[in-house]
Amino acid sequence: MTRVSVTYDDHIAHVRLTRAEKMNALDQEMIDAIIAAGNEVAASDARVALISGEGKSFCAGIDINGLSSMAGGDPADLIMPRTHGNGTTNQWQEVSMIWTRLSIPVIAALHGKVYGAGLQLALGADIRIAAPDTEMAVMEMKWGIVPDMGGMVLLPKLVRGDILRLLTYTADPIDALSAERWGLITKLADDPVLTAMELAEVITGKSPSAIKAAKRLITFAEVSGVDDVLLEESREQAALLGRPHQMEVIAAEFGKRRAVFSD
Repeated sequence: MTRVSVTYDDHIAHVRLTRAEKMNALDQEMIDAIIAAGNEVAASDARVALISGEGKSFCAGIDINGLSSMAGGDPADLIMPRTHGNGTTNQWQEVSMIWTRLSIPVIAALHGKVYGAGLQLALGADIRIAAPDTEMAVMEMKWGIVPDMGGMVLLPKLVRGDILRLLTYTADPIDALSAERWGLITKLADDPVLTAMELAEVITGKSPSAIKAAKRLITFAEVSGVDDVLLEESREQAALLGRPHQMEVIAAEFGKRRAVFSD
C-alpha cells in the first residue's frame, strides 16, 4: 500500500503512516490506505496493532486541498451514505472507527502534530503513548466545520464535557502535559514507538482469547447498563475458564516461564 505500510513481528502488526513529507496529512489515497490496513490487520493473526507516523508528526490532519473536492456538489451526497463498517460509517469515519472494531488491542504512538483527522485516528486506539513534543487539537472549527470522523463518539468517553467544548469551540492546540491531564493521552514517553512496542510485547504474552474478551467486555461496559454488564462478565468468563489458553497461562505461571500459545 502507498501512504501506509504494515509489518508483522511476533504477532504485532505495526501500521506506519508514511506520507512524512506532508506530516502524514490525510488525502484520499491515505484514507483508502488506512482503511485497507485496518482490514488487513483484522484478517491477520496479529494479537496487537501499533499505529505510528513517520517524519516530524503523527498526523497533522486532513490535507486541506481535499476539501475542494466537496465544492460544487451537495456535501450530504458524499457524507451521509453509510458506505463502511457494515453500514454504520462513511469513509472518513471509518479511518478511526475501524480500529475500535478490531478484536485486538490497538496502541497509537504519537509525536509532533496530532490535529483534526489525526487526533480522531489516534482516538480509535485503545491506548495512546505520546512524546513530550506532541500537540493535539480538535482542529475542525478552524475551517468552519465540526469533528465528523468518529470524534464525537470517542471524545466524550475520554474528556469532561467542558473540556470537550473548549477544545471543539476554539480549535486551539494543547501540549502533551495538558492532553495527558485531560485524558487524551494515556502516558508520555521519550520514545513512544519503543514504549508502545514494549507494551505490545507484554500484551502478546497474555492469553489471546482473554485479551479479546477483555476488549469486548470493556467496549460493552461503556455503553450498557449495570445488569447487562454483570451478565456479560459471566458470559465471557464462562467461555474462558478451563480452555487451552487459560490452562497454558496457569502452567506458565507455575513454571515461571512465558506462556506459549499455539493459536
